[in-house]
Amino acid sequence: MKHLTAPRSRRTLVALIAVAVMAFLVVAVGTYGLITGSPEPEDSPEPNSSKAVPNTEESRRPATTVSRLPKILPIRDAETFAGSVATALFTWDTGRGFVLLDYTGVILDVADPTGIEQPGLAADIAAYLPTPNAWVQLRQYATTQRLEITSMYVPDAWSEALSQTRPGQLPEGATAYTIEGIRHRAGTWNGDPITAQQAVALTVFIACPTDDSCYVLRLSELNNPLR
Repeated sequence: MKHLTAPRSRRTLVALIAVAVMAFLVVAVGTYGLITGSPEPEDSPEPNSSKAVPNTEESRRPATTVSRLPKILPIRDAETFAGSVATALFTWDTGRGFVLLDYTGVILDVADPTGIEQPGLAADIAAYLPTPNAWVQLRQYATTQRLEITSMYVPDAWSEALSQTRPGQLPEGATAYTIEGIRHRAGTWNGDPITAQQAVALTVFIACPTDDSCYVLRLSELNNPLR
């Protein structure tokens, strides 16, 4: 690459590298869990060469560790609870010293207390998170993710489904909220910040009993919510 000595050529090369890294940050890691069950998520593609691994002070320093992730607080308000679940589902930081099971546990802690829906919910959550291989790659870029919620509503399809259910088929207080928002990812490349945004939507199926806190039942496929 010795011929790339002109400032303009160097700026072009840097821009191309930034675009490539941005694409990696926003890659969809695996398929996503359906309410009826989730397929095994696929691994994200790995960089094509060693040049794709950033050699920065940020990537070499040890991850910062804290004792535990914030919990989803017990609450009886269905809309607030559904929003808290979606926020927790999309919030992670590869540099905080946690593993994927830590993030899964935050939502499973407020899962169906009977245990009936927990295996399916665990599969749903895993489909939203990076695979272990992808997590290792994302750590090299100090990648973080968060969700900006833009709208929440009970979908018409849920009301139609309720009209067709038999008594006792659903737990007390069962409802669904479709949540739309912007998924924000951020990372670093050679010490420079890189960000990416993507519109996302999902449906969170929950139950809020009259005399108890809400809990999670299942999650829809990402970007295939009830309308």
